[in-house]
Formats: sequence, structure tokens, C-alpha cells
Amino acid sequence: MLRCQIVPVTAFAQNCSIVWDDDSMDAVLIDAGGEPEKLQQAVRDLGVNVKALWITHGHLDHIGAVGTLAKAYAVPVIGPQKEDQFWVDSLQDVCRNYGFPVPEPVHIDQWLEGGEILKLGNYAFEVRYTPGHTPGHVVFYCKQMNILWTGDVLFKGSIGRTDFPRGDFDTLIDSIKTQLFTLPDDTQFISGHGAISSIGQEKQFNPFVSGKAG
Repeated sequence: MLRCQIVPVTAFAQNCSIVWDDDSMDAVLIDAGGEPEKLQQAVRDLGVNVKALWITHGHLDHIGAVGTLAKAYAVPVIGPQKEDQFWVDSLQDVCRNYGFPVPEPVHIDQWLEGGEILKLGNYAFEVRYTPGHTPGHVVFYCKQMNILWTGDVLFKGSIGRTDFPRGDFDTLIDSIKTQLFTLPDDTQFISGHGAISSIGQEKQFNPFVSGKAG
């Protein structure tokens, strides 16, 4: 069975997901955004073996702990798409500006383009390229479990901000329509912040995108 524990991190309450296959106990962390000691303790408590760190996009609250954890576990850093390189490179400066602890720099081992299949134990995850919130944003979809990790593209009742550098509202809406709303309505998704929802729920009730599925 594929399992997931959500660990909120940073003052932005970013949902870091520890995802693992309970047959192999192999795990990945999706968007390890900060508080590396807290995440390491959660990993120890679960007894899982971290094999990789996956990133949806380069904002500080999604990658702040990645550098430290990549060293601690000696694992590859995968994602996002290469257009987010400037966010990754500016991590330390952005953290200083926000008054956050300055983290270890992040080095990406594999940039993603969309269409790749990532593996974790017995499970496959499709990568979908979803720019708009940032130019290099990606999401991860596990068809076998019908669950999606949306980062900051889509939330329960809301969508990602587009007022950051190289954000674009029309591009974000297009990503939601073509990459998320084409998934089954009963697909559950875990976003970067807030509660779990479903694609069908957001198609019908999300005020930013309801009626925009066509």
C-alpha cells in the first residue's frame, strides 16, 4: 500500500509529504520546505528509507530543507522543471529577506519536463508540467492510488498566486484546465498548503476555476 504522512513546516504551514511503499518501506519526501530536524524525526518515527527528494517548484517554503536532507540521506534531488532554476539559485537570499534561517544550497540532480514516470517501490508517478505559479512548476500523479500532489497550483477553494516573478495567471489557469482537470473527478489531491480535496470538488466549487474546465 502507498502511504503518506503530511508534515507541515515553516511559518507558511507548507505540506511536506512523506510518501512510502509499505512493502519496501522506501520513501520520498515531496517539497521538504523547511525544519529539516522535524522532518528527520518524522522519518525516524515512521521507520522508512528515504530514496529521493521530489520538488514541485523552487519557492523557499518548498525547498528550504532539501539541501540539508540531500546531504543527510545521500539521495538525489528530482524536479522541478528547469525554468525554476532562478528560484533555486536565489534560495539563500530570499530566506534572508524573509528573516528565515539561511539553509544549505540546493543542487538539482534531475530536472523534469513533464511526461516522466518516477518510481517508488511498486508505484509509478506521472510528472505533469504545470507552469503559472512559477515557470517551472510540476505536479506528481499516482494513477494506481488516484492521488495527486499539486504543490501551489491548486488548493481547496483557491489557486496559486501569480504575483511572484515570472508568475502568470492565464498560464496557471491553462495548467489547471489541461493538466489537472483532465484527471478523473474522484482524484484526491494534496496541495502545498491547506486541506486535501478532489478534482471534481474543485471543478464544481472552486470560485477561481469552476466553470473553466472546458
